Amino acid sequence: MNQTYGTAAVLAAVLATLVIGSAGLRISRTTSDFYVASRTVPPYLNAMAVSGEYLSAASFLGIAGLVAAQGVDMLWFPVGYTAGHLVLLAFVAAPLRRSGAYTLPDFAESRLESTAARRVASVLVVGIGWLYLLPQLQGAGLTLGLVTGAPRRLGGVLVAVVVALAVAAGGMRSITFVQAFQYCLKLTALLVPAVFLVVAWHGDPGPGAALEEPPAFRRHTQVTVDSTVRIRLHEPLRAVAAGSVDGKRYVDAALLLDPGVHEVRAGTTLRFPPGAAVPERDGGSGPRAGASSWATPLSGGRDDHPLYTTYGLIFATFLGTMGLPHVLVRFYTNPDGRAARRTTVVVLALVGGFYLLPPLYGVLGRIYAPDLLLTGNTDAAVLVLSERLVGGVAGDLLGALIAAGACAAFLSTASGLTLSVAGVISQDVLPSLGVRNFRLATLLAIAVPATASVAVSGLPVADAVGLAFAVAASSFCPLLVLGIWWRGLTAPGAIAGLLTGGGSALTAVGLTIAGPTAGGWTHTLLAWPAVWSVPLGFLTMVLVSLATRDRVPAGTEAAMARLHLPERPAGVTS
Repeated sequence: MNQTYGTAAVLAAVLATLVIGSAGLRISRTTSDFYVASRTVPPYLNAMAVSGEYLSAASFLGIAGLVAAQGVDMLWFPVGYTAGHLVLLAFVAAPLRRSGAYTLPDFAESRLESTAARRVASVLVVGIGWLYLLPQLQGAGLTLGLVTGAPRRLGGVLVAVVVALAVAAGGMRSITFVQAFQYCLKLTALLVPAVFLVVAWHGDPGPGAALEEPPAFRRHTQVTVDSTVRIRLHEPLRAVAAGSVDGKRYVDAALLLDPGVHEVRAGTTLRFPPGAAVPERDGGSGPRAGASSWATPLSGGRDDHPLYTTYGLIFATFLGTMGLPHVLVRFYTNPDGRAARRTTVVVLALVGGFYLLPPLYGVLGRIYAPDLLLTGNTDAAVLVLSERLVGGVAGDLLGALIAAGACAAFLSTASGLTLSVAGVISQDVLPSLGVRNFRLATLLAIAVPATASVAVSGLPVADAVGLAFAVAASSFCPLLVLGIWWRGLTAPGAIAGLLTGGGSALTAVGLTIAGPTAGGWTHTLLAWPAVWSVPLGFLTMVLVSLATRDRVPAGTEAAMARLHLPERPAGVTS
């Protein structure tokens, strides 16, 4: 990628974010402006803002990378991310807006009349927000590293600084306009290059190469590994090496590797001839499935228990959307419940249209950027394809546009997450409400994940987001569904369910991120906890609530009426 063009595009995206965000200084004056934009955002603008913050680094880079590396099984990610809004539309959107709350902890306290439930919800909101912010900052480091050549840590720091300035400047009202703009930029950044890429692909004499297993290098290719990797070969492989392979030093020497597992040390450069099979990264879990596994669902190539992991992914993405604090907080900004439903319908169209594009980039990345499969940097497939397929000045310009879109993806999602976490911190941690404390909370909300992103850098972007979805699905999905639709929910039941479901999922996620666990079912259950943690959360809430029937809040009937009765039309007073 041309670094001059790419740097200019990223700077333009950052500048636009700061300029639009600074406009909030003139129009955001009250606490309500900062938290919920005074509940005056119309459906179409709000839908664009929801889509802008929802389509994160996982959507822009991660899905394409997972499809390129792991095949059609990964199409469940875009399906689940989109379909989650159907559940949101059916069960949550309008009642949540009618609740009159500012945040999820507000809802928990008003519905259950319990400050303890509020505190538990607050901790989970902050935990989910920080967990979701990690991959945004990691993706920023990856993008800016490729675009500018700067160290990866710098990208996360830049995004953190820009987000803190934009959110602190104008709160929810200004971020609404920022995220709507960034959705348009992200869609344009994928759609325009995709047209040129498809045309170039159509002119290729072998367009079906993505289905070949294993993939092969189409031309002389030089690959430098940034960190030590182990590769598994099923056939002998010839290459030219400069560095250390299997503990032996090579200086531009011919290399013949026999079938088996080999270690390539960090900094080693390998040059492959055309037609050579791409070596498979070895994860230490034994050989993968055989030929055509990339194009075969449930091939067993991704995990020891592929059917279970598929359901784990479906549960997390379908139900996790309902529990994402930065998405739910946007429904508080609609004028009424009807507008909240309209917002969700438009979001389905906007998000569904966007998700048609990343899988295309994943397929093309497998054909034209197979070296990323060896280095493990498949999240970069979207960023390098324009240069490799189109080339020249046109390829550089398209690559710059994609870089700007990727930057917008990190900024918009990070802004929404920071806003939702800052709202909780300013209400439940700092001593008093007000704009000054909101701005201080913004700094706290972004500083912790920015620091953590330096230490946690090896988790694929979309996988990391999937873990955040699992925690959200296990905690706030049961709380919202039962809190909105079941009169029998009690504060002890809700607290027990939040701690059991959300706590168990968060523990599993923490163990997964901390490092490799034992293989087999132990690893699978921890890496994909939603299958058992979501039912556990529901079951705990129901059983404990039934055991504490005498603790049903006194104002339950009034609360349920407020959640489900339509608002009085504007202009009608009686």
